[in-house]
Amino acid sequence: MKAIRFLVYSLFIVLLVSCTGKSNEVVVYTSVDQVFSEPVLKDFEKETGITVKAVYDTEETKSTGVLNRLIAEKNNPQCDVFWSGDPVRTIVLKNKGITTPYESPAAKDIPGAYKDPQHQWTGFSARARVLIYNKSLLPDSVPQSIFDLTKEPFKGKVTIANPLFGTTTFHISAIFSALGDEKAKQFLTNLKNNDIIIATSNGDVKKRVASGEVACGLTDTDDANEAMKEGANVGIVFLDQKDSLGTLVMPNTVCLIKGSPNSKNGKKLMDYLLSRSTEAKLATSCAQMPLHKGVKVPAGVPSLDNIIPMHIDYEKTAQKLEEIQGYLKKWVEN
Repeated sequence: MKAIRFLVYSLFIVLLVSCTGKSNEVVVYTSVDQVFSEPVLKDFEKETGITVKAVYDTEETKSTGVLNRLIAEKNNPQCDVFWSGDPVRTIVLKNKGITTPYESPAAKDIPGAYKDPQHQWTGFSARARVLIYNKSLLPDSVPQSIFDLTKEPFKGKVTIANPLFGTTTFHISAIFSALGDEKAKQFLTNLKNNDIIIATSNGDVKKRVASGEVACGLTDTDDANEAMKEGANVGIVFLDQKDSLGTLVMPNTVCLIKGSPNSKNGKKLMDYLLSRSTEAKLATSCAQMPLHKGVKVPAGVPSLDNIIPMHIDYEKTAQKLEEIQGYLKKWVEN
């Protein structure tokens, strides 16, 4: 009898520990650079006691790896929260029925332009697409528009990351949404004819420009800021500030996965990511621009109030992202 009681008691303890462990964790997939996202997730662990299991994208397959994994896991969700470096891939998941609504109280003061009306996703801490240029190689004439990149003086002097991945895909999709297919395709054709150099990633763009291998390139503000922190002789231009196009502003987004195993903790993580304190951390670590008003940021972090943004429909851009994948693949390969 004692042996049976001991066996039952042991089984109860095992089940209790198992259940406790499950309820004390959260699984997050993220396309944000691990060097910036991991410290935030570690702080969440310390402050809440909730164990974070994180899956990060690689630099070369940015945003596509975890996106495809989430799509593949639709009928058997393994992830609770998706933290994306841009809105369009989150919207792709929304349109495929993979996300579920959550209205975080932490996002109350974030402008409505950066929130899904049905609360399927919420934006925070934005980056922008900028031109990074080597001051030694371009001491006088620096491009002020994306269309300048197609001009003769910059032939063979411009690099962009592979447009099949990461924020470059988002940027090209936004250009298609803003200009229409015909003008956007002509722009890409002109880039090719001007001997555009295709790098592996935004980080690779930064390295090539900083080293002087290439005169200038399109990248994100966090990569450009990192180059300046490293002491590289580079400058930054927010493009298309004197015409109607504007600069692409890219908020991070976060969403809750439908049927996730730890949705309660997923909501806690979302609240944490959408907080003013997280925006302050990302402003310090990688010069991201807070969407909450009044967040203290280090000197040199630009304000969204001083940038003329590209006016785009995120839903339309997400649809365009999927539509042009075949075209972009041919553009890269030809």
